[in-house]
Amino acid sequence: MFIDEAKIRVKAGDGGNGCMAFRREKFVPRGGPSGGDGGRGGDVVMESSERHNTLVHFRFNPEYKAERGRHGEGSNRTGREGEPVILKVPVGTILYDADSGERVHDFSHVDERVVIAKGGRGGRGNQHFATPTHQAPREHELGRPGEERSYRLELKLLADVGLVGFPNAGKSTLISRISAARPKIADYPFTTLEPNLGVVTVGEPPDDDSYVVADIPGLIEGASAGHGLGTQFLKHIERTRLLLHLVDVSDSSGRPDPVEDFKVILGELTSWGTGLEDKPMIVVASKIDVANPEKLAKLKRMSTRRKLPFLAISAVSGQGIERLKYEVGARVREMRDAGGQAQQAGESLPA
Repeated sequence: MFIDEAKIRVKAGDGGNGCMAFRREKFVPRGGPSGGDGGRGGDVVMESSERHNTLVHFRFNPEYKAERGRHGEGSNRTGREGEPVILKVPVGTILYDADSGERVHDFSHVDERVVIAKGGRGGRGNQHFATPTHQAPREHELGRPGEERSYRLELKLLADVGLVGFPNAGKSTLISRISAARPKIADYPFTTLEPNLGVVTVGEPPDDDSYVVADIPGLIEGASAGHGLGTQFLKHIERTRLLLHLVDVSDSSGRPDPVEDFKVILGELTSWGTGLEDKPMIVVASKIDVANPEKLAKLKRMSTRRKLPFLAISAVSGQGIERLKYEVGARVREMRDAGGQAQQAGESLPA
């Protein structure tokens, strides 16, 4: 089950109470107040993990509470601190405050840790209230309550390449050919009901390279407005570096014009409103083993006119697959290098 949204409520541990105690022991002439401090309450910590890929564990267990601090004790003994609660989330999770809608943190790397609810401070024991004129204080503090917060979690997959296109354009078959991913493949619309990730390796060791491809459910006209499965999964290609736009050039789809298919999907990407239409794109004619030559030629002319790279493949026969793997790998590598250089340039600018 793929769950990419969840709401949770967290409660950090309360601080332990300070102790009121006095020492009245033999051979301890300067006894007096000896109440220890309460222990600090446990935090609620959120950490990104590469071992998780959905938010399903939050959907069925939405409330989390850290341990409270132990109360202080006599002989100036401080109470034990409460144990924290560590919540694991997939890389790509965005944390929002459920009440204000403010974005709290974007977990874009592995092993990022953020305290999302701080434990309460322990109360002071009566030893802290002793003065030369008030040598037997009976004052002590209660522990402070831990923070209690509500959050909304949203997962946006992190991938280098996103596959877009109409249902049954051949996206799932392609990702199964170029990676170890095994999505469901069948001859009916919306076979893919959840995003699939595949790791593609190009080259031979030790010079091999890899990139991640995301296959999302097929888009239809009106996807950005909620038709089909568009609004659930368009967000998963927002972080990709490159889009592969698959267009079916066979007669099996029942759609007569591949250029019109391209324009419809491009319109939905534009309507989504996050700049998807501006991402680098490669037009891929799929199913060329049973292609209509007129459709193939028309799509190629359109790509040339728009100055978009064009590839023709058949995921069934394997024609054009290796070329696609290497060309996409080269484009991804160029964009990674350009992104790294831009980041270094930004870090070198004077403050």
